[in-house]
Amino acid sequence: MTVSASTLDLVSAHAAESRKARRISDAVVDALRDDGFFRHFTPASFGGREGTPQDFFIDQIAIAERDMSTAWALGIVAVHNYQIALMAPETQTEVFGAGPDAMISSSYNPAGAKVEQVEGGFLLSGRWGWSSGSLHCNWVLLGGIVAGEGHRTFLVPAGDYRIEDTWHTMGLQGTGSNDIVIDAPVFVPEHRTHKQMDGFNAVHHQSSPVYDLPWAQVFIRVVNTSAIGAVRHAVSLFRNRVGLSSTDMSKSATDPDVLERIARASNLAEESLTVMVSNFEAMEKAGWKPGLSDRVLYRYQASLVADRCIEAMDLLMDVAGGRSVYDGSDFQNLWHDVRMARAHVANNPVGFARNYASVLMGGENGDYFL
Repeated sequence: MTVSASTLDLVSAHAAESRKARRISDAVVDALRDDGFFRHFTPASFGGREGTPQDFFIDQIAIAERDMSTAWALGIVAVHNYQIALMAPETQTEVFGAGPDAMISSSYNPAGAKVEQVEGGFLLSGRWGWSSGSLHCNWVLLGGIVAGEGHRTFLVPAGDYRIEDTWHTMGLQGTGSNDIVIDAPVFVPEHRTHKQMDGFNAVHHQSSPVYDLPWAQVFIRVVNTSAIGAVRHAVSLFRNRVGLSSTDMSKSATDPDVLERIARASNLAEESLTVMVSNFEAMEKAGWKPGLSDRVLYRYQASLVADRCIEAMDLLMDVAGGRSVYDGSDFQNLWHDVRMARAHVANNPVGFARNYASVLMGGENGDYFL
């Protein structure tokens, strides 16, 4: 593991503060930076680790066992360095030239974007939501549609956008997933853009084969894996019987219904982890070049994690005791956090199930973010 035990303890210590402030504590960000968490996907040529996805997500789960908001927001920030590694060498120098621990937020939904192609690049303006961890970042990756081409990602420096405080939510409050706003069009040079099909085809300029993995196979896991850690956290509350009831919780240790629910909930999380690690190990064995049918399957399996973790949390919520219904209870916070993860479009399995079934039946793939 990259993340130290002392940093994990710090995450726990600042979790309530981060939820109240609606942003991750600077002390936690600094500690994770010192541990090298943000440089996991940065190329070695810029002082990074060039690490594997499975190692990164095991770290993310460990963080989520202490605070899901921290794991969600800073996991998303850290994973963007993989996408930067796929972009033009000039862009990598701009971003990593100041150091390997680049801090970049994102919002890929192009619904509020206005894009105009001009000589040498694009004029970009609009509004984008759900930019997790943006208050800690000096760059943002924004989605937009280029006429006649399709989706691109645009890399914009902090001086060219503003952050609007909109993050008042029922869960994951600490992620600080505020809106990004560009009121007047800003110029984004061609080299600071990333075509969807370049991500799909894993076009890059690196020597390490780990960057042969299509970008989406890395990103799609970052918005659901933290839920696995949250379920583990919930199980630990039952194990330690912390703040769950005003009555004698020791009785739950012998209640067959409670025990069966704990087993099922824990297994749902651990199965999700096993599938994730197995998928990445299979991709590594394939030289980080999975076949299209495998990519479709892995995409569908990733989309199921949030639903399975919600099922796990619901199993436990029904027997969590009277104190769990009070605002601010640790268990209720976890229950809300996991449900919030399901709101992300990447965690809705319906379209991915349809695409997987279509490919299984001999049809054509219809998803180019996998």
